[in-house]
Amino acid sequence: MVRTADIPLAGAERAAGPPSGHPPARHSGGRRGIALVAVAFTLAQLLLVGPGMGLGWDETVYVSQVSGHAPAAFFSAPRARGVPLLVAPVASWSSSTALLRVYLALLSGLGLFVALCAWRHLFPGRLLALAGALFATLWVTLFYGPQAMPNYWVAVGALLCVACFLRARAAPRNRAALWGVGLGAALMAWMRPTDAVWATLPLLVLAVPELRRGRPWLPVALVAGLVAGAAEWVVEAYTGYGGLGQRLADGSRIQGGLGWNIAVDDQMRSLGGRILCRPCTGAMPDTAVMVWWFALLPLAAAGLVAAVRARRTARTLLPLACAATAAFPYLFMIGYAAPRFLLPAYALLSLPVAGALVRLVTVARGAWRPAAVTAVVLGLAGHLAVQYAVLDDTVREATDSRRDWARAAADLRELGVRPPCVLTGRDAVPIAFRAGCASVATSGHNANTTGKALARTGRSRPVAVLTSRRGRPPAFARTWEHHRVGILLAYLAPTGPGGRAS
Repeated sequence: MVRTADIPLAGAERAAGPPSGHPPARHSGGRRGIALVAVAFTLAQLLLVGPGMGLGWDETVYVSQVSGHAPAAFFSAPRARGVPLLVAPVASWSSSTALLRVYLALLSGLGLFVALCAWRHLFPGRLLALAGALFATLWVTLFYGPQAMPNYWVAVGALLCVACFLRARAAPRNRAALWGVGLGAALMAWMRPTDAVWATLPLLVLAVPELRRGRPWLPVALVAGLVAGAAEWVVEAYTGYGGLGQRLADGSRIQGGLGWNIAVDDQMRSLGGRILCRPCTGAMPDTAVMVWWFALLPLAAAGLVAAVRARRTARTLLPLACAATAAFPYLFMIGYAAPRFLLPAYALLSLPVAGALVRLVTVARGAWRPAAVTAVVLGLAGHLAVQYAVLDDTVREATDSRRDWARAAADLRELGVRPPCVLTGRDAVPIAFRAGCASVATSGHNANTTGKALARTGRSRPVAVLTSRRGRPPAFARTWEHHRVGILLAYLAPTGPGGRAS
């Protein structure tokens, strides 16, 4: 059944020329199964993550760029404007985090549906539904789906771009597929330009022979999508960061200096729910938490073997290659880890992994079939239990830390630190946004002012330096009065005309 459902494109993989012109057969029920997965994914985000979780640090930076609630936070070199534009329809007029979460959950479910539907002419519908379910039930996918962060959207763009690339390569006159290539590439570059380049490296290599065959539209669509998505980032590099080379160098420095650096163990440590593992020290998570990660490559390899037998070699090998290049810099070129970095790779790997599981169930015969089905069901049930446990712990810890920020912002308001106000120091970015203040830094990657300048600013408006309870303030603030705000200490600049009310 798996073989016969895929016959229309089998010849297209063997021949260099276009197919016969007959439209590929649609897999019955495929769209319905994908829709059910997308709806379940959306509901799971709203139920398990919840719209009440406050904005994280990076989310605050992105949302503040378009929100009127507080001045925009410092926008460092590696960041791109895709997320601010994504959240602008809500964040530009509402400060409700719950509304933003619901909007992003709905949008992420729609994005998953569209990206998987692009594969409907390439794989059977049940395989796509399973692939979508495997990706959507990872704790990291559920956690970041409703967040104002770029990595999930790079994953969606990668799924769309690779699928449409395969379809356009088999049928060069397929305009819908060419548009899909361009849109998928643009979405990735819009969110994270460097990630887009890594994820599309195999596509760029395969696009070169199309030029030699006199079929330029596929490489044009791919390159045009990347250029369109990255254009704003490149222009901003020259207007605000000293040029493209300087922005890339600054981005590398902020990320600890990109180069040969094996971070596989760092990614393993982050699997237990560590949102940012920097520095990535400490014990590894429980073995049960890491089992699925070690099973990915063997299952993907088994999926490729199954694809060879089902005459789906190219359409399975290409997402595997793109997953490898997308993951490479985060496994071997960076000195820290965050589980969200690998979301594009997980999305692309879900296809061959699903193929391996489907093959395992369908090829078993006689008494072996119930055993195979039972093994797969039990394995998936255990996998879901582990993912839910990690997600629950991660959401609880994230919610608690964000409540601490909200509590600190409320305490600052009680002390008279109200707009126009300026915060610096520990957790200044998320606390300042909640308090309606500007956030600045006198040192580190986000340094954009000096202690002397802050002291001068404190004469005309409220300025506070935040430290931990045991921390020491910078020299310019050591004589300032201090107060407890949440779990932190706030050193307040002496009041002047128009400054903080006593």
